[in-house]
Amino acid sequence: MKRLLVIVIIVVLLGVGAYVYLNRADTSDGTAPALAGAPASAEVLARGEYLTKAADCTACHTVPGSHKPFAGGVAFKLPFGTIYSSNITADEANGIGSWSDDDFVRALRQGVRKDGQHLYPAFPYTSYTQLSRSDALAIKAYLFSLPKISQPNKTNDLSFPYNQRWAMGFWNAAFFKSERFQPDPAQSPQWNSGKYVAIALEHCGECHTPRNLGFGLEHGNALAGEELQGWRAYNITSDKVHGIGAWSDSDLISYLATGHADGRGTAAGPMAEAVENSLRFLNPSDTAALVTYLRSVPARAGKDPITIDAQAAPALASNNAAPGGDSVDTNHAGLKLFEGACASCHQWNGKGQQTPYASLLGTRGVNDVRGTNVTQILLHGSNLHAEGPSIFMPEFGDAYSNTEIAALANYVIAHFGNKQGTVTPDDVAARRKQF
Repeated sequence: MKRLLVIVIIVVLLGVGAYVYLNRADTSDGTAPALAGAPASAEVLARGEYLTKAADCTACHTVPGSHKPFAGGVAFKLPFGTIYSSNITADEANGIGSWSDDDFVRALRQGVRKDGQHLYPAFPYTSYTQLSRSDALAIKAYLFSLPKISQPNKTNDLSFPYNQRWAMGFWNAAFFKSERFQPDPAQSPQWNSGKYVAIALEHCGECHTPRNLGFGLEHGNALAGEELQGWRAYNITSDKVHGIGAWSDSDLISYLATGHADGRGTAAGPMAEAVENSLRFLNPSDTAALVTYLRSVPARAGKDPITIDAQAAPALASNNAAPGGDSVDTNHAGLKLFEGACASCHQWNGKGQQTPYASLLGTRGVNDVRGTNVTQILLHGSNLHAEGPSIFMPEFGDAYSNTEIAALANYVIAHFGNKQGTVTPDDVAARRKQF
């Protein structure tokens, strides 16, 4: 009996030791590589504003159309419930106005609030952990320079055991490492700056990297694409077939700055938000550095890889005013819906009538047989404000049934991607709930 007790005590002590060791924090300040848009010589509020935009804080902490910047309340619908972003204005009662520099840095880089409670990784501290202390405090200084907004935080709606914040310590032990950015001396300064922008600031991997069963990032499959909150974040590795390896530098720079690249596609959903709130504000040199880094990401096919047919026969056989290449077993319900609601803007040849932003041929959305993003855009529309013109597509979710949306999505995939779509009414019903 004593031997068993000793074994139990040893196991417990080993477990506690492992927990403490795996949750250890890197307390170093860290040094950020040079960024053209936030030079060390710049005034702190100017640096903070640039870094806040580069870190895309607006997208998560500002409800669209609310006119309450950084007051929180944005909903994140996850498989285990809904998380609401918090108020990060300098309001003392509802925001972070009472937080010290150390409080802020710990939250940003370790995922722990001022009160010692763990934050959920919907807040990307798993990426922000690489920020230098100087950059983190520049962000804090900028946020504290803005008007205070007294908006109470919404209570998360999570099922058990996900509503137990203390359990996040175990998640961190398994999937998170507190560490600062380490420049690679074998790479160029531009590459190091690009990696810092991609990982520490823009946190591209939080959407584009697949997640495991524990919702942790699969770092060995970085940027190979993932589906999150009902939208598909595409493969952005250097894979020339399934990723962005075949995109030119000008394609990538245009897409990041304007949300559109001719013959490649137009940003929608969360990616449109990233362009609108963050990516378009990057200094051109920092955008070029980001592209340099993305070029180096190992090629990976990812889950459910998409192969693009940029010369889809049905679309090429059509003109701008009429279809000409659909097969005899064409989805006529989908064709009629496209004719009535879509052809006037997108045209039958997919080139887009009023703007190239409406072009469809060669885009990944219409080449994805699951129709994930096509369905979401049909249901909820799209609204993009970037360096180019403001682009608006109306939503059809209230006008069409699940069966009709599925038929329309599958027709678009067949006509412009030359593939057999697999969208079902049940898929559409599920995606309605994910928005």
